[in-house]
Amino acid sequence: MNHSAQHQQGSRFWKTAQRTALAAVLLTALGGCAWFGSSKAPKPLDLGPNVVNLPVRQAWKLSISPLRDSNVRASVQGDNVVIASADGQVVSINAANGRENWRGQAGQRLQTGVGADGRLAAVVTSGNQLVVLDAGNKLWSKPLNAAAYTAPLVAGGRVFVLTADRAVSAFDAENGAHLWTQRRDGEPLVLRQQGVLMPYGNDLLVGLSGRLVAMNPDNGNIEWEAPIASPRGTNDVERLVDLVGPASRMSNAVCARAFQASVGCVDANAGRTAWTQTAKGAVGIASDAEYVFGTESNGIVQAWKLMDGEKGWSVDRLQHRKLTAPLVLGRSVVTADEFGLVHMLSKRDGSHLNRLTTDGTGVTVTPVVAADTLVVVTRGGGVYGFRPD
Repeated sequence: MNHSAQHQQGSRFWKTAQRTALAAVLLTALGGCAWFGSSKAPKPLDLGPNVVNLPVRQAWKLSISPLRDSNVRASVQGDNVVIASADGQVVSINAANGRENWRGQAGQRLQTGVGADGRLAAVVTSGNQLVVLDAGNKLWSKPLNAAAYTAPLVAGGRVFVLTADRAVSAFDAENGAHLWTQRRDGEPLVLRQQGVLMPYGNDLLVGLSGRLVAMNPDNGNIEWEAPIASPRGTNDVERLVDLVGPASRMSNAVCARAFQASVGCVDANAGRTAWTQTAKGAVGIASDAEYVFGTESNGIVQAWKLMDGEKGWSVDRLQHRKLTAPLVLGRSVVTADEFGLVHMLSKRDGSHLNRLTTDGTGVTVTPVVAADTLVVVTRGGGVYGFRPD
């Protein structure tokens, strides 16, 4: 499972379910998120005119089917971006020119985003079918014993799946043969959104409850685990601390967010927690060599020092905009909002650099970068490529 280190300009990604899935609809109902869509929702601040400090132009645009509001993830593979829409459509796009490489159909509505390597793409449907496509053509499908909300990971000739019963399973990527399953008991509730499932060297890193767990990808044996948050409170809702994606990696530091509880970094070489800080957010984080960046549930954008977790800077002018997880791109931190605006902030101090517009249907997919192009996907299915002017 060899791979290159993930960094700010993109990289290669390499029958108890009913109980957990029943309560998994908590994505927008917990920890201060419930006001979205309410008549009493706080109004965002007026942003004023867009003062351009970092010129960026729209390079291309294309359309796919509309997306789900959650679990959506764009998978970057070299110069290509693979995106899955709600109706089961999976599309590979060359980010250099905005042209489609291929377009396939999983056959059912989807419950996860897409995971991909250079050739294969994997999704999980609402009928709990793991479906693998080869250049857009269905290669095989396999029923799962539980729902999945995290995009599968395709790496090392295998497809790894994290399901809602907190089980991790591995399948042969070419024929779907089941290789192993590792199951972990946990809290009775699980989030219905993207979790953490990523490679690190020869290990498979998985978010299980509030812990980052390293597994042997050959057999599922647990090698180490490090806590980002511990369940607390008197009821199941208060004790929910699942890790949410995306996580980030800088060298041996793997950083992640525990839902509405904390942000922390783990020394993945030593298998120990380096630091954690209390944070109230519902989406993943990003990092560079100096900072870890996060968007809190109230719209505050926060930077913590990668070395020790001390707070660096925060900005509050984007409050109440339901921000995506951030992306580090060059000298900027990029996040998008439910109004379809893309905000570029200085990663040095959070100051405004630029504000880009899309189709206004809102952005729920964390922006990604491929072929030196910022790729933004809207809820309405608009796919935009932006480049420096």
